[in-house]
Amino acid sequence: MAGATGVAGVSDDPHEQARQVCLRLLTLAPRSSAQLADAMRRKGVPAEAAEAVLSRLAEVGLIDDAAFARAWVESRHHARGLSRRALTLELERRGVAGEDVQAAVGALDPDAEVATARRLVAKAMPGTRGREPQARVRRLVGLLARRGYPAPLAYRVVREALEQEGVDAEDVEIDLDSIDETSGAGHDAYE
Repeated sequence: MAGATGVAGVSDDPHEQARQVCLRLLTLAPRSSAQLADAMRRKGVPAEAAEAVLSRLAEVGLIDDAAFARAWVESRHHARGLSRRALTLELERRGVAGEDVQAAVGALDPDAEVATARRLVAKAMPGTRGREPQARVRRLVGLLARRGYPAPLAYRVVREALEQEGVDAEDVEIDLDSIDETSGAGHDAYE
């Protein structure tokens, strides 16, 4: 009896079950096709039905991993100040294909990323006043590190902000030449 409703109102038809799982999740928030596939696998939807439903949803434009990646980068960079590296990792964890990740992250202007790092530091600076300069540096660099910014960029932006406040960088002992350049993958975009 295809299409009959089983336990708790869930259809016995695997295609209908797959469609319901996907539409329910897409109603809550945009999802990548990998996230939807994973959700259907957890619900026991047969792979054939899951693939057919994903294909149909992509065909009608309800899922588009490239658009998902672009929107993700735009919102997470501007709202949370995440770096290219952090955004890349988040999209990869959501199962977005490498070429879609690179296209979306590549559209993020390196100058805008540096400006965002400066904005984050400027916003956090008042909360560090009254602390020892080294403690301020650790706190501010840590803020940027948690958002995925490479060490050379983080230290440079923090040094600039402290110098604008009149703190002598020599007193803080920020030696950019001693920073391991390999720790900031992609740092050359910030030079």
